[in-house]
Amino acid sequence: MIVEAFPTAGMWMLVVLAILIFTTGLPVWALLIGTASLFSVGGWVAGLIDAQVLSAISGRILGLLEHDLLQALPLYVFIGILLQRLSVADTLFSSIDRMLRWTGAGTSVAAFGVGVLVSPMNGSVASSSAMMARLVAPRLGRMDSALATALISVSSTIGVVVPPSLVLILLGDAMMNAHTEASNLPGYLLGGQRIINTQDVFHAALLPAAMVLVLWLLVAWWHGRALPADPTHKPLTMGQWLLSATAFAATLLLLGSVFLGKMYAVEAAATGGVVLVLATLISRALNRSQWRAVLADTLSLSGALLALLVGATTFSLVFRLWGTDRWISSLVLGSQLSPLVTAALVLMLVALCAWVLDAFEMIFVIVPIVAPPLIALLGDAQQTSVLLLLVLQLSFLIPPMGYAVMMARSRSGLVNTSIWYTVLALLPYIVVQCAISLVIFLSPWTVHQLDAPPEVAPAPISAEDLDQQMRDMAEPESPQETPTR
Repeated sequence: MIVEAFPTAGMWMLVVLAILIFTTGLPVWALLIGTASLFSVGGWVAGLIDAQVLSAISGRILGLLEHDLLQALPLYVFIGILLQRLSVADTLFSSIDRMLRWTGAGTSVAAFGVGVLVSPMNGSVASSSAMMARLVAPRLGRMDSALATALISVSSTIGVVVPPSLVLILLGDAMMNAHTEASNLPGYLLGGQRIINTQDVFHAALLPAAMVLVLWLLVAWWHGRALPADPTHKPLTMGQWLLSATAFAATLLLLGSVFLGKMYAVEAAATGGVVLVLATLISRALNRSQWRAVLADTLSLSGALLALLVGATTFSLVFRLWGTDRWISSLVLGSQLSPLVTAALVLMLVALCAWVLDAFEMIFVIVPIVAPPLIALLGDAQQTSVLLLLVLQLSFLIPPMGYAVMMARSRSGLVNTSIWYTVLALLPYIVVQCAISLVIFLSPWTVHQLDAPPEVAPAPISAEDLDQQMRDMAEPESPQETPTR
């Protein structure tokens, strides 16, 4: 039975969940399941929820775990952890720093360049932050601490918008489901569109991501242009140059293959993982105990993400049983404000949630709730996808609760200056992000420049041609003459 008597119960679920997250310190997946269980039992006792409907949770979870997309999850986690322990990223940093020293900002540009190359294959903001803190932070000791923190923060969020990161893959799948739901909402006409897929999200995000990266690169160069040269710098060996060039070419090849559709994101993750494993075995960079630590960390983090996904699935089912998703859709679509103003308010709500939640919690819990009515408001699923990505990335950069900023301040080992100086250092990056988001919001055509050409429908058959084809089919075949000897 679907409840309509108390549709705001789902909002109270979110309030209770937020309070528990801030006060208990327990894992989010456990709080998701606990909150859903509490409200489902309450609904059952009150006679508002049918217990038989709750039995669908097991089937939903089993169906979820059989999803092919989840094959990419442990692969990206494995790549991220392995990159943290190898010298590939360190060699990339040194080579970029050496090549761009003539610009006067080789160190800051190199830090940003490593983020651009490694973050899309690194899986998550947390993994990227850990790698950037271990690798880049010690190299930025001659830079102002607030500027260094800002640089590490923005570099660790690049994987949010540059394919084929795990964040983009999971959001693409969530947006496909959201677009399907939006097509059933009143007032939204799918028309000649088709339901978007992950590849469509990749294509839509690439140009906005490129604009963000170019402008951020200019900011990084400006902040690091007066950085004095490192007197302890050692020249790179030929082997290090070769390793750097190989890693650079392999990364571009994988990213290009995914974008062009020659390779699925799961295949790219598998290929990158195999290449890294082979390179590690050949170079003997890790011993047996270190390999065990890599595998243990991979299993631990993959298990945490899968548990989060199971918790979010349970939470969303109970949320929908209360009818809160339909209540939110009717509230948003029935707003007396203009569609653009209403959409802007929804995006601000998403930004507020992303300010305290990480990317995966946003994709699993919040996006399925807000994306369908947002698509119906804007009328463009690809534009909605890109705006959600940019808003997520922006929220991770707003102190003091922004996820990337918190990770950079706690893990980098840099001297923590006042939060005000960190805000000033991040301000140019935030202004760039807001400007690009505004362009996408007001000019949806910007996300469609790389769309695949529409399929050309075959010309309709004329009545004469159809009549001739029917006569040809009706005529009996003439018997073949038997050859005489």
